[in-house]
Amino acid sequence: MPKTSKSSASETVEVEGYEGHLERLEGGYTVAFEKYTADADLAEFFKGLPDDQCQAAHWGYVLTGKVTFKTAAGEETFETGDAYYVPPGHTPVLYAGTEVIEFSPTEQLQQTLDVVTKNMETAG
Repeated sequence: MPKTSKSSASETVEVEGYEGHLERLEGGYTVAFEKYTADADLAEFFKGLPDDQCQAAHWGYVLTGKVTFKTAAGEETFETGDAYYVPPGHTPVLYAGTEVIEFSPTEQLQQTLDVVTKNMETAG
């Protein structure tokens, strides 16, 4: 059976305000160990996706801090100790000092990250 941890994840992403350790697991899911070091509403980076929103579902757990997801129906904040599910069609708001573990379908996550990465590079 596949497994990973924050220290053994094969991919590390570090940009201002974000540190992620990701592993693509067999079965089509990616696990991400994420730490947010700055407050950020990331909606602008999802432009170009359907409805300008993330197209991947996420199952997660907040180790510490909080994270908010905005959808057409409103927004919901998850805090320390909360397990959550967020369907496709959202944008995240990150808060400094937060750590989460998220599981997402790899294909949909990668399609979203391709657009987000391009938008972040364009923004400088």
